Amino acid sequence: MTAPLHSTHSRGVQAALGAGVLLLALALAWGARSISDDAGYAGVGPSFLPWAMAAALGLCGALLLWQALAGGWAAHGEVVEGSGAARGDWVALAWVAAGIVANAALIETAGFVLSNALCYLLAVRGLRWAEGRRDGGLRQLAQDAAVGLAIAAPAFWLFTKFLAINLPGLTGSGWI
Repeated sequence: MTAPLHSTHSRGVQAALGAGVLLLALALAWGARSISDDAGYAGVGPSFLPWAMAAALGLCGALLLWQALAGGWAAHGEVVEGSGAARGDWVALAWVAAGIVANAALIETAGFVLSNALCYLLAVRGLRWAEGRRDGGLRQLAQDAAVGLAIAAPAFWLFTKFLAINLPGLTGSGWI
């Protein structure tokens, strides 16, 4: 049996979570100190994003800690009943993990578009599995593949054609 959301134990766990997020923000800021501040395009250097993320994470950690110390999350009305199962679905996790691993393994040989479309297809299958929707068949598989391609191709073209970032392609033309 779990403790009520307003219990002292639960508030202590919530405060520890907030403090942990703050520590993570400090670690990120510590790492950002070692990045060069040479201004690049539009005056923004490579250290800008790590510092921005450290600040955002620090703000989130401070707010989490404040809420925990001010009565816990339940006192602020933010706690809602989860929609997931009581236990993790290992088969669903395996599908999502397979998508990530396949993407990493195939991106150099199959190219960015196809490897990311496959990652999307496998991850969506895992998320559907977690919801208990284990049907769909070949039509759903084809639809997921088409959506994955529709997301990955424009992302590839945006990064390679407009931002001049080199991503592995399937062909030498640079369009797939």
